[in-house]
Amino acid sequence: MALTTRWGILGTGWIAQKFATGLRVLSDAELVAVGSRTEATAHAFADQFGAPRRHASYEALAHDPDVDVVYVSTPHSLHKDNTVLCLNAGKPVLCEKPFTINARETETLIACARERKLFLMEAMWTRYLPIIVQARQWLSDGTIGEVRMVEVDFGFRAEFNPASRLFDPALGGGALLDIGIYTVSLASMVFGGPPTRIAGMAHLGATGVDEQSAMILGYGRGELAILSCAVRTHTPQEACIIGTEGFIKIHSPFWCATTATLSVSGQDEQRVEMPHTGNGYNYEAEEVMRCLRAGALESEVMPLDESLSIVRTMDQVRAQWGLRYPMEAVTSDQ
Repeated sequence: MALTTRWGILGTGWIAQKFATGLRVLSDAELVAVGSRTEATAHAFADQFGAPRRHASYEALAHDPDVDVVYVSTPHSLHKDNTVLCLNAGKPVLCEKPFTINARETETLIACARERKLFLMEAMWTRYLPIIVQARQWLSDGTIGEVRMVEVDFGFRAEFNPASRLFDPALGGGALLDIGIYTVSLASMVFGGPPTRIAGMAHLGATGVDEQSAMILGYGRGELAILSCAVRTHTPQEACIIGTEGFIKIHSPFWCATTATLSVSGQDEQRVEMPHTGNGYNYEAEEVMRCLRAGALESEVMPLDESLSIVRTMDQVRAQWGLRYPMEAVTSDQ
């Protein structure tokens, strides 16, 4: 590939703006195009972020010959169709988390990317933050011994609005897919595989989506992950990884953390600060570009099979709650 990677962004919402801002600090990345459902929003976004090419349809962006890779940033319920559109147009894709509504849809994405031999990655941007990279290094080095427990919470209080993306079942609303995935993904990162046992409980609100929930995931050697998420309750938003010889606390908000404390038995606690360069979204973009230049079809940090495992776990959790989205009612996706 050329030294500069030319990005297209599909969608113009809040998360697309965050990603476009992150690209600005990368000297080898260029935002060249944006695709929206209307000409007005495409022009407004492109003017704000200096993209020379603006498309009034997602199809036009997917087929833009000047785009090397597409970042899909639409609502959860559109991820599958939007990503398949880009893959079928020959474009590598970074798709916002969660990959899709359910495992059946994620399987479709992975099959399409592998059939076409194109790069695909879920945009779990937290994994690439410097402090999380440091935490993974501590785990790899065995610094806290054998990991036995993970405790993670992610909750905030949103005003109830049934028309909002957060509360609309047709858009995959609720806490689990929007922010609970951060907790499930962190547990997966730490334990390196899917749980063997799952127990969960949720409060389903007036629109039928999960407004708050708690989950316990059990793993093969007795390890436990204790997770919670909420969109109507503000929580500390911390993560703690507990081993036989100490623990790692990733300080609030863990999902965009810059600080962690390492506590090892018999040693003084070590508080480590690693500020972001840029707004943090640049790190996942760097990973995509590294993979593309290396000819890799997926990231070893966020591999496709792990993304599938994570959404399968969330499917099982929702099945316990009795939560199905409208688009699942006519199929057997779970």
